[in-house]
Amino acid sequence: MWNGIGLVLEGGGMRGVYTAGVLDLFMERDLYVPYVIGVSAGACNALSYLSRQIGRNRKVTIDYVDHPRYLGIRNLVREKSLFGMKLIFEDIPLRLEPFDFDAFHRSPQTFVAGVTDCVSGAPAYFRNTPQRDMLAVVRASSSLPFLSPIQYIDGRPYLDGGIADPIPVKQSAADGNRKHIVVLTRNRGYRKEPARMAWLAKVRYAKSPGLVRALENRHEVYNRTLDEISRMEASGEAFVIRPVEPLQVGRYEKNRDKLQALYEQGYRDAARRFEEMLQWMRT
Repeated sequence: MWNGIGLVLEGGGMRGVYTAGVLDLFMERDLYVPYVIGVSAGACNALSYLSRQIGRNRKVTIDYVDHPRYLGIRNLVREKSLFGMKLIFEDIPLRLEPFDFDAFHRSPQTFVAGVTDCVSGAPAYFRNTPQRDMLAVVRASSSLPFLSPIQYIDGRPYLDGGIADPIPVKQSAADGNRKHIVVLTRNRGYRKEPARMAWLAKVRYAKSPGLVRALENRHEVYNRTLDEISRMEASGEAFVIRPVEPLQVGRYEKNRDKLQALYEQGYRDAARRFEEMLQWMRT
């Protein structure tokens, strides 16, 4: 059921708790879209959606935000990353809040995670095959430039999927989907501004000119993608769920109350538009 429909999940760091609320509502109502693609925080949220663990995304984000190794400057000293990647991608899924790997691998859904190739600066995509370690892929997709080490998959260097393809709706279409549910983590009308520290990319990644170009152009890519999504929404090709209320949460937010409120907003927005979305999916 729902063949030909893709679920596209934007990143956004801690703003991803909005998507966690949306996906919990989907799971509670037994809606599992057959194709899911995400980058960065969107890819993180997709994992527990495929494993059908309601509430896990909220828990591993909000309940751990005060953990001394979750998010903070000290992590830059410990593991050269603002986010505690060992905690997030090893300790939490393997021990503290176990990820259901068996359910994930049994899922009939296709899951695609986007990353940015540090050599070419182009997007690359990995699928959930039995041979692929998707936690490692999602870790790469969530590795922020300047604030995380480059990650290697099959010997090739990758960073945050949100650099080269921040809202991968075109890849969803390229993979054969004719309609797309797009979950955004920014309000309507948002436009990304040029990076104020583009010069730093030329210094930090001097040996990776493709990555530097991608970082310099990411605002243009993001805004063009928003324009394309608006066109698709008007034509009926896309159904967009985005925060209705003004955002109070930043990419590196640590205020639990603000995060909980954004999670609840995602849940409410999805609930409010759920029947409308089902009707759109049936047409």
